[in-house]
Amino acid sequence: MTKREKAQNLFLEGYNCAQSVAGAFAEEMGMAFDTVVKLSSSFGAGMGRMREVCGAVSGMFLVAGALYGFREPGDPAAKKEHYERIQLLAAAFKEQTGSIVCRELLGALGTDTNPTPQARTEAYYKKRPCAAMVGLAAEILEQYMQKEEREAEL
Repeated sequence: MTKREKAQNLFLEGYNCAQSVAGAFAEEMGMAFDTVVKLSSSFGAGMGRMREVCGAVSGMFLVAGALYGFREPGDPAAKKEHYERIQLLAAAFKEQTGSIVCRELLGALGTDTNPTPQARTEAYYKKRPCAAMVGLAAEILEQYMQKEEREAEL
């Protein structure tokens, strides 16, 4: 199963967008699935349903940080390298969607910032692009990781 499929399946099970992407990579991060979905739970629906940065993108960034992030605050080169990585991932997502902002991706649906999540019905899934966004973020990250592995082997 690809990471795209795994992330989409998690979303369809009821996990939020950030949890779905991050959860798909729990094993690669060396973390328990329950810990990953708890850590990423705040980022769903554009940061706690505020419709800011897309949760799928935030989940992708969380995984990138766990796998490639910098540790030393006094290492500007490592910080720069990681920020470049994050900007590259964001650009890949934005290239295919037009935005990394939840409210922009949802259009008219993005005006609802009530903290109460909507019921996950068939109609909910039909009118939202979220499952596709989750799949895309997971695929972008999986491709990035494969590229990193190939380059490390050289």
